[in-house]
Amino acid sequence: MTRIETLLSISSPPLATKPLLFPELLRPYAQGPELFLMLQEKNGFYAFESALHVFPVTGDPASGLAVWNAAACWRSSYQDLTDDMLFFAEDILQDQFCLSLQQSGVFRFHAETGETTAMAASIEDWAGVVLDNYRVETGWPLASEWQKRHGILAQGKRLLPKTPFFLGGAYDVENLWDGEAEEGMRFKGDLALQTRNLQDGTKVNLVVSPKPE
Repeated sequence: MTRIETLLSISSPPLATKPLLFPELLRPYAQGPELFLMLQEKNGFYAFESALHVFPVTGDPASGLAVWNAAACWRSSYQDLTDDMLFFAEDILQDQFCLSLQQSGVFRFHAETGETTAMAASIEDWAGVVLDNYRVETGWPLASEWQKRHGILAQGKRLLPKTPFFLGGAYDVENLWDGEAEEGMRFKGDLALQTRNLQDGTKVNLVVSPKPE
């Protein structure tokens, strides 16, 4: 059994029907065909008590790859920090898993800072990294503990920090609330832009934008 097959075997039912045609959205990316093969087996899913969320190719427009990657969704909040990337999955705290036009492989996009780090050479390797270290890679312990206290997390929601983590917020359920995914990413994008050129240890005075209507 491959690592992708193992991941799919422990995940939720698909979030959308099986895609038949290879989408143009994936064509420019080196790992696009491999990602499509995974989504043909299961078109979007949750795993590890919803800590990992993989977006479907088709289905509900609010949760599909095309809308999640549209500038009109949350990406414009990061300006150029999201250029040339395709975001296909997220962890419970909204760090994104993505592909890049500039480099082959799978990357982690750190939502609060807008920084990107290399993660795996392929979708198969990415699945292996997630399986081997799911507690860290998906945030499963926080997802599990929060849902024990507050109930099952609704589809489309993620756990958002009351105090941002990279500004000293605790990785603890007391510092988390359940919010809409797009709203969470817009806030983090605003945060990333305000702090992108600051050195470590710099004191900050954040300006919080109004919630989008």
